[in-house]
Amino acid sequence: MDARFLGIADLGEAPPVAVVVDVMRAFTVAAWAFAQGAKEIVLAESPAEALALKVRHPDWVTLKDGPPAPGFDAVNSPGLLRSIDLGGRTVVQKTTAGTVGALAVKEAPLVLCAGFVVAEATARLLRTRGSDSVTFVVTGDDGRADEDLACAQYIARRATEAETDATEFLRRAAASRAAAELAEGVRQGVHPDDVALCLELDRFPFAMVATSEDSLMVLRPCAAPSPTDDAPI
Repeated sequence: MDARFLGIADLGEAPPVAVVVDVMRAFTVAAWAFAQGAKEIVLAESPAEALALKVRHPDWVTLKDGPPAPGFDAVNSPGLLRSIDLGGRTVVQKTTAGTVGALAVKEAPLVLCAGFVVAEATARLLRTRGSDSVTFVVTGDDGRADEDLACAQYIARRATEAETDATEFLRRAAASRAAAELAEGVRQGVHPDDVALCLELDRFPFAMVATSEDSLMVLRPCAAPSPTDDAPI
């Protein structure tokens, strides 16, 4: 498998397969939303779009980065979201990096959104699909966020070497600037457990697939193929 690791600004034409990585915290939050019962997540281009969707669909749940804000029901924190019942609800998510990265590759035939919590399921889907070329979108810090790069490199390795040890990749993520900012309260809308939750390896058994539907980019969970279905890339 030919794996490329690019920041959002470095993307050119749509790749055949894109894995958009945001560990701290967009796609950890997305995975928790599905675990809490959400049926789908609409990735909004802007806060204004998120709020407009909320007006049209009052039962939808809106969340964003940073502190609580009028019109938004939740913040982009796995620690805070895990106590919210989202059974059957549609969630609208707008974040600084993760949702931007997914929308940047919306023309790709296959878009996966990932963090450590769904790493194995994502790698297994890549193995089963047998893609020759995969572009990993490193969303944080203009493509330099080590937690996202470490996760992307781990998934890429795991897609071809099923016994890859995650220890060093998780260590890099734990030592990243994003982890420090969350732990030190530099960022707002944070729960004390956020870093630990973002570093939980394979917490959930599903991958997350984003597709363009009408004018929206919609993320849904996708059951990982069983290990017996895996095919080498």
